[in-house]
Amino acid sequence: MDAKSRVMMKITGLLVDMMIQLEPRYCDYVVIENGKRVIYGMLEASMLWYKKLRGDMEKHGFIFNPYDGCIANKIVNGKQQTIRFHVDDLLSSHIDPKVNDDFCKWMNQKYGSIKPVKSKRGKIHEYLGMTLDFSKRGKVKDRMDDYVNRMLNEFPVKFKENEGCKTPASNDLLSIGKGEKLDDEKRETFHTFIAKGLFLSKRARLDIAPTISVLSTRVQKPNETDWKKLVKLMYYLNGTKGMHLTLSAKDLRTFKWYIDASFAVHPDFRSHTGGVLTMGEGGLQIILKKQKLNSRSSTEAKLIGVDDAATQILWTKLFVEAQGYPVEENILSIHVLCYCCVTKALISPASFVTKYYGDERCQFGLSMLCLFANM
Repeated sequence: MDAKSRVMMKITGLLVDMMIQLEPRYCDYVVIENGKRVIYGMLEASMLWYKKLRGDMEKHGFIFNPYDGCIANKIVNGKQQTIRFHVDDLLSSHIDPKVNDDFCKWMNQKYGSIKPVKSKRGKIHEYLGMTLDFSKRGKVKDRMDDYVNRMLNEFPVKFKENEGCKTPASNDLLSIGKGEKLDDEKRETFHTFIAKGLFLSKRARLDIAPTISVLSTRVQKPNETDWKKLVKLMYYLNGTKGMHLTLSAKDLRTFKWYIDASFAVHPDFRSHTGGVLTMGEGGLQIILKKQKLNSRSSTEAKLIGVDDAATQILWTKLFVEAQGYPVEENILSIHVLCYCCVTKALISPASFVTKYYGDERCQFGLSMLCLFANM
């Protein structure tokens, strides 16, 4: 292994003791420090804070969602209060504004001696890099304009104001392309902006998610063609700064999932899964990933796609029901060829069913399709 490809590894805890037993000469490199307080940024500090906050909230009557440890609920005056938090950023909601005021007072009683707990009221909130706008009844707008502007300002290639293209990618998105490998500095820049784009695509800008999902598979050894694709993506963002995500729900008891797959589109002939969940307007969740199995037909690729999405489909249903909203319809819409695939696997003689359908992931996908077919 050459100097440029060295891997830095941090070893802690039990692994240190095991390493010293195997190689006593490493004792000279081990330093043990006893701190009187936890150090900010370390895993132990985050865990202690989480346990402290969760314990205090549970004593105050909150019940945590078993499918998301950062969501807690409490019935106040006959209506549900919901708290979501990320570290020390909390978002409280209740139909009665006074309940949110009381919660802020309680937070100040518990933690105000360290630093006053500040709150912001209204229908527009800045939360975790997003601007959440509840101004229109029954809808929420998710904006990340400032985040996009920062990305464009930090990107080494500059564009004219409001200049852009109509789509985030061209028809050659899935091709490897030609060109030399990027140097270390440019590769780091490529990796950085793909990571930034990934954060953006999971929230307010689902329109760039297909492009990001493909380019994220190229971060290890990107070439000049991949760089041009990133430039095109940034050029698209430059011309669509004001785009945002609008969400609304027609019925909280009905989920509609749309799952599909593009067959053998990757250089190694693997397929790509795509999926989206909606409850009315806008995509609540998206699924975009390169498949881990090679398939022999588009039908098999769609079956693998169902497996890729299955855990997210099941988790979403359980999470929403734990929030107090029984899901009556969890609809999975897929191409009719998938149902042909199920029929073939179920009614054909064992000798006709290929070994491929014996793979546990395909069997799980078949079970999912049968489940939805009978709902």
